[in-house]
Amino acid sequence: MPHPQFTAAAQAAWQERFGEQFTLAAAVREQHGRDESRETPVLPDAVVFARSEEDVIAALRLASEQGLPVVPWSAGSSLEGQLIPVQGGISLDLSGLNRILEVRPGSFQATVQAGVTYPELNRQLRREGLFFPVDPGAEASLGGMASTNASGTAAVRYGTTRDNILSLRAVLPGGEVVQLGSRARKTAAGYDLRGLFIGAEGTLGVITELTVRLYPLPAHVVALRANFGSIEEGAACAALLMGAALQPERLELIDAGEVAAVNEYLGRGYTVAPTLWMEFAAATEGALEGTLALARELCEDSGGTGLETAYSEPERAALWEARHKAYYAITAQHPGHAFLTTDICVPIQNLPDMVAYTAELCREENLDASLVGHVGDGNFHMTFHAAPDDTARWAAIHGVYDRMIAHALEHGGTCTGEHGVGLHKKGHLASEHGDTLELMRQIKAVFDPQGIMNPGKIF
Repeated sequence: MPHPQFTAAAQAAWQERFGEQFTLAAAVREQHGRDESRETPVLPDAVVFARSEEDVIAALRLASEQGLPVVPWSAGSSLEGQLIPVQGGISLDLSGLNRILEVRPGSFQATVQAGVTYPELNRQLRREGLFFPVDPGAEASLGGMASTNASGTAAVRYGTTRDNILSLRAVLPGGEVVQLGSRARKTAAGYDLRGLFIGAEGTLGVITELTVRLYPLPAHVVALRANFGSIEEGAACAALLMGAALQPERLELIDAGEVAAVNEYLGRGYTVAPTLWMEFAAATEGALEGTLALARELCEDSGGTGLETAYSEPERAALWEARHKAYYAITAQHPGHAFLTTDICVPIQNLPDMVAYTAELCREENLDASLVGHVGDGNFHMTFHAAPDDTARWAAIHGVYDRMIAHALEHGGTCTGEHGVGLHKKGHLASEHGDTLELMRQIKAVFDPQGIMNPGKIF
């Protein structure tokens, strides 16, 4: 059903302002009515393609006047239902805001529009010997990454999106533009409103521009891979490596099922065992070799076998292949199935117990689930799957999903380390934050008194 405020007169006003940038085409609306979650698609009433900040201002002014919901959209890679326009309204596509506005190598900064993807930014930065470190895996846009506080494989060394944004511009409902943060690397001036917008999932306003931190490309890099007898052993080794202050660039774990799927998908012969990947960088070859020697020793002491190393970029890419292809391999292995991917994060000392607990839940329910972990952060993902109409299996999946999150919260963890809340985890957010959830609602009401910004999400 169309939103009640999307009348013929309202439609005409959008058409007059945006012309060909405004569309009612069913195929375009279908594209913008879904994301990478298992949520049932909901079509927006219309899609507006913004090409500038001025377009965003005009769209939010018009939406505010008409009382129409607005859902910001860019790459469409969210995993928790953030992009589903559950109340209809306007899907505001920011992928056209795709300019890298300025790179300042001497300050290790770049200013970009919100639709720029992080791989494209890194392609442009390579000539400067710099890179942006946050790598969530998908072709995600920087505005979307800020909205969900995305992280990924390099967060163990460089932090999440929040840690790597110095300032941002955002448009509030009604069209007011705010500049939050500064280009200084640190500040003690006032409330951190910049941080408030990072992770808000588009519920406070629309991010249009960001200034991000950059880092020099590492001089010397080595990757190391080891196999373990159990997923718990691999998690325990990760905690040991972190305790040794080796400061890995990446520290990733996958289970044996993922490796077997990659072998089938790519025709490889990787050892079918829980596998831990480590990557280290240093300013000198001598320092790197010292780090590598200690990492090897700790892996072997933890039960690691089949240790392999790689130094050159092509060699490292080959070593990491199974990790990078794991999700595609699992989905290819189960054609016709629907997939639910979720993440949790716990203090790293609790990680081995959390991994063991989750694995046992899956065994109890006979679920063929797979685990991928950013284990240096205490963060891991579970991918569940079943035929879309297998109600009994989906009930079991959601039961395990709820119990693993409850266990994480009981042990000082969080219901999501990087995916965000969206639609899936609203109940778990209430369990995690309790009385402060009402304070969050009050903050939203200050910025969005009409409740038009991505309604139905988070709370």
